[in-house]
Amino acid sequence: MPHTFTRSRATWLIYLLLGFYAYCLNIFGPITPFLKNELDLSYTVSSFHFSAFALGMIAAGLIGHAVIQRIGRWWAAWVAVFGMSLSAGLLISGQTPVLTISASFLMGLIGSLLLSVVPSVLADEHGAQTAKALSEANVIASLISSAAPVLVGWLAASSLGWRTALLLTLAAALILRLAFNGVQLASAEVTEHVTQSKQRLPRRFWVYWLALMFGVSVEFCMIFWSADYFETILGMPKADAAQAVSLFLGGMIVGRFLASRLVQRFSVHQILTVSVLVAAVGFLLYWTATAPLVGMIGLALTGLGTAALYPLLLTLTIATVPGNTARASARASLASGVAIFALPLLLGRLADALGIHLAYGIILLLLIAVFAILQGSGRLAQSA
Repeated sequence: MPHTFTRSRATWLIYLLLGFYAYCLNIFGPITPFLKNELDLSYTVSSFHFSAFALGMIAAGLIGHAVIQRIGRWWAAWVAVFGMSLSAGLLISGQTPVLTISASFLMGLIGSLLLSVVPSVLADEHGAQTAKALSEANVIASLISSAAPVLVGWLAASSLGWRTALLLTLAAALILRLAFNGVQLASAEVTEHVTQSKQRLPRRFWVYWLALMFGVSVEFCMIFWSADYFETILGMPKADAAQAVSLFLGGMIVGRFLASRLVQRFSVHQILTVSVLVAAVGFLLYWTATAPLVGMIGLALTGLGTAALYPLLLTLTIATVPGNTARASARASLASGVAIFALPLLLGRLADALGIHLAYGIILLLLIAVFAILQGSGRLAQSA
C-alpha cells in the first residue's frame, strides 16, 4: 500500500516557488509583441530574449549542482527568487535590445537554480510519490503562470502599462519570503552528493532527457509565439492575442491536474503516450484554423495534451539516478535550457524566412519525435 501523501509547509513553498518561476518564464510570450514594436525588432531578434533566458538556464544546469552544494538548497532558492525579480526590473527599465536581452539572460541564470532545487526537494521528501508531487507542483505553476498573459493584456490596456506585470514579481518575492520564514528544505547528505557526482549518468537518463527536451520545446514554442501567431495569421488585436495565450496555459492546468490523479491508476508511459496524441490533434486544429475561435480551441487542446510532458518525463529522467536527485535535477534542467534556447530561436528564423504559419510545422515534428522515443523506450518507461 502506498504511503499517505502529505503536503508539508516545505512542499507548499516548493509548489509556489515553481509557480513564481513559471510566471516569470511564461510572461516572455505575451510581452514579446510589445518589445518587438517598441524596440522595432525582427522576429529573430525578438526571439533572442527567450534564447538569452534559456542560455542562462543552460549555465545554471551546468553549475547549479555545485552552487547548491556550497550554499544549500534554502539559500539557493531565495537567491534565485530575488535575483530573478531584480533582473525583471532591469528588463522593464531597458530601452535597447542589448539591455533587455542581457536582463533576460540574468533572469534565466539566477532564477533557474529553482529548477535544480524544486524536483530534488520533492523527490527527497516524497520518494515513490514523486510523480504525484511533481504533477501537483506543475498544476500550481500552471495556475500562477496563466495569470501572466491576462495581466499583460489587461495592464497594457490600462494606464499602468504592460511592464507592471513584471514589476509585480518583486512584491511576490517579498510576500513569499515573509510567509515561509523558517521553513527548511529537505536535503540529502552532502557526502552522498560528492561521491555520486563522480558517477556517470546512465544511458536511460539521456534517452528520457532527449524526450524531455523535445517536450519542453513544444510547450515553449507555443507559449512564446502563439500571441504573434494569433495577431499575424488570425487577425486578432494585439492585446486580445496576448490574452489568448492563457487558453494554452488553461489547458495545461486541466491536463496537469488530471495527470496528478491518473498517475495513481495508470503507468507514466501510458499517460505520456495519450498526452502526445491529444497534443497532436489539438495542434493540427490550431495550425489549420482560419477563424480565431477554432484556433483558440485548438490552442487549449494542445495545452491539455502538452501538460503532462514536462512533469512526467522529468519524473522518468530523475528516477534513472536514484539517491542523487540534486545532480539529476540539475542536468535535467539542461534539457529545458537547450529546448528554450534553440527551438523558439529556430522557429523565429523560420518565420522570418518562410512566414510564421509554415514555420509552426516544427511543432508537429517535435511531437512525432517524442512519440517515437516513448514507443522505443516503452519497456524502460513501464518499469520505471
